[in-house]
Amino acid sequence: MTTPPVCNYEGSDYQTSFWDQGGRAYEDQAEAIALKRMLPKSGNLMLELGAGAGRNTPRYAGFERVVLLDYSTTQLQQAQERLGRSDRYIYAAADIYRLPFLDGLFDAATMIRALHHMADAPKALAQVRNVLQPNAVFILEFANKLNLKAIFRYLLGRQKWSPFALEPVEFVELNFDFHPKAIRNWLEELGFSIEKTLTVSHFRLGLLKKVIPAKILAALDGVFQPTGRLFQLTPSVFVKSKVKGDALSLSKGQRSGSMVIPEKPAAFFKCPECGGTELIDMGDHLKCSHCNSRWAVRDGIYDFREQLK
Repeated sequence: MTTPPVCNYEGSDYQTSFWDQGGRAYEDQAEAIALKRMLPKSGNLMLELGAGAGRNTPRYAGFERVVLLDYSTTQLQQAQERLGRSDRYIYAAADIYRLPFLDGLFDAATMIRALHHMADAPKALAQVRNVLQPNAVFILEFANKLNLKAIFRYLLGRQKWSPFALEPVEFVELNFDFHPKAIRNWLEELGFSIEKTLTVSHFRLGLLKKVIPAKILAALDGVFQPTGRLFQLTPSVFVKSKVKGDALSLSKGQRSGSMVIPEKPAAFFKCPECGGTELIDMGDHLKCSHCNSRWAVRDGIYDFREQLK
């Protein structure tokens, strides 16, 4: 099966260089405000797509368990160091275009600062849709091509691509900006109903971040975030949507809107090769009873990127 290219952070010190030491305390705190406004107060099983080193994971405290998914095992190892190993956190390395989870498993999912690496965003979003229960909440952040800086650059002739066109723009390899209307269209076509839109990072300017403390700047950002209901002109946009409750054909034994979540994490998965839902836990790997594909389990990380030989 051919899938779109994947942006791989294997071996990267992204958390340290970009967040911890990259002067982005304001952005981190502003995103925390947006998430708090959108997250359900409680839930059973959260899927965090593009979890990286677990920067946002502690913010999902209302959920009983959280599955952290990333393509990079390096990032997941860093998340383990941050969060520890426990029954509450499940770590999975996989391709988002071939999610290895049972259909209708999760009652919530987030994708923060990850969609901008998707060469085929609709295909990735469709995969997310498949693993969500009816009425599940999906919180999506995307890089907005219709931001003020891009609009001014285009109008002044300093930028060739139009921020008003619906198609994504790839400004660096595997780095995409999206039009808000395109995102809304894709979500609605997949059976999501949009409940809330917040604009984030209103003050992403180097000079402002130097002279105004991050906490104050983030608080100001929080004041303006609800304007996303009317217009979206910031570099980052958060969308809260919900899976419509009358859809999704669940797998055998599942009940619409009230799936019994397996106790053992190994039972969360399906084979990304054949779609088989019966994986046998062999300790150091999972074996598909249908096609005999084997998927490694190393140091607490389920690895579905490539089959074991």
